[in-house]
Amino acid sequence: MADNAQPNRPLSPHLSIYRVQMNSTMSIFHRLAGIGLAVSAMVLVWWFLAAATGAAYFRFVDGLLTSWIGLLVLAISAWAFWYHFLNGLRHLRWDMGNGLGLKSSARTGWYALIGSVVMTAVTIWMAM
Repeated sequence: MADNAQPNRPLSPHLSIYRVQMNSTMSIFHRLAGIGLAVSAMVLVWWFLAAATGAAYFRFVDGLLTSWIGLLVLAISAWAFWYHFLNGLRHLRWDMGNGLGLKSSARTGWYALIGSVVMTAVTIWMAM
């Protein structure tokens, strides 16, 4: 019969010995950006519904979205859009079989991250 005793070792790398990699970090932020974009879309729909409901309610919602916290949320939403878009292009490139090496994937990760910050700044600057 086979020995059914569990070996005395961890089942997966523990956080104390696991070094965070660029690809895993980018993947986590890609998912968070996607969730943030879904929430941002709901806020946009709320703004449209407020406009359709009446002037008083629209003034309330518009005042909330144009306050400093609303503008901060919009700026973070702009970053999430650009990050998700550029990282999606990176994944599309991988789907074609290009850039799958460690150095190439790390380099394109930095391109997506820096590009998202630059494009967010350009978007905010163009909106002013």
